[in-house]
Amino acid sequence: MKNKKYLKTKEGGMSILGALVVGILIVLALSYFNINIRSVVESPTGQENVTYVKDTAKSFWTKYLAEPALYLWNDVWVNIFWKGFISNMERIRDGKPTDLDNAAQRIKM
Repeated sequence: MKNKKYLKTKEGGMSILGALVVGILIVLALSYFNINIRSVVESPTGQENVTYVKDTAKSFWTKYLAEPALYLWNDVWVNIFWKGFISNMERIRDGKPTDLDNAAQRIKM
């Protein structure tokens, strides 16, 4: 009997394509009910709501997300991945062995 946990493909979540389809369905539903999105957004109340959401998102980014995101970008991504990538690309360009080539020579089988 096959182990069923290996037969599962994906547990929950939504792909970008799924989000796009949901967005299109929402726009079509609003059109069906004769709701003009442009007039709602351009109304004074709509503008106040958009401004409120924008300011709240900006404040949330500044207070909670900016520092961890910059740490992950500068100290993790750039230092660990990007510098190694650039170093190996320069070695390939110069015809020298890459880190992978050097590590493979040390493996004994």
